[in-house]
Amino acid sequence: MLIIGIAGGTGSGKTTVVNNILKNLNTENVLVISQDNYYKDHKELSFEERSKMNFDHPRSIDFELLTDHILNLKNGQTVEQPVYSFITHSRQDETILTHPKNVIIVEGILVLTHPDLRDLFDVKIFVHADSDERLIRRVRRDIQERGRDLEEVLNRYQKTLKPMHEQFIEPSKSHADIIVPNMKKKNEVAIRVLSTLIKDKLASTVSS
Repeated sequence: MLIIGIAGGTGSGKTTVVNNILKNLNTENVLVISQDNYYKDHKELSFEERSKMNFDHPRSIDFELLTDHILNLKNGQTVEQPVYSFITHSRQDETILTHPKNVIIVEGILVLTHPDLRDLFDVKIFVHADSDERLIRRVRRDIQERGRDLEEVLNRYQKTLKPMHEQFIEPSKSHADIIVPNMKKKNEVAIRVLSTLIKDKLASTVSS
């Protein structure tokens, strides 16, 4: 089994990188796990209280559960992933029954910040994009997909997202084996290199 961690700031293009890698692989053997489903549940708080939480700090993630799930999958066990809603800022009642596969990709802004989780990754990737482009992508996503208004998005960016990026996410780049530059233009060279690396490591893993 090959386990890959892909991190990067919000709106950096992590999903684009993952999708382009998947195009070059047998997706039946690849499992993608999103850090976003592992935000801690705070149903004891009101919606207003939950909406004011700092979702860009490592303590907002249930890293213990995420790490346990990756370990279980690595050991050939099935897990039930939580499902998190950014509309209600809480976990949903349903879960995702997840079976182990040959390749596991764990993606999220903070996945390289946690040492126990990071140690499980065979390959660590950081996707880099400039702050202006990341802000534009974040604004579009939060308004179109998460029901936010522009003032709320910009306020959150200024008060939490930007300082958290500088304090936690950007420094985690030092743990990366590969740094993929701005994906504004499709970086075919980087995707080919990553896909080849994954295929080679997977081949060596299977043969060993």
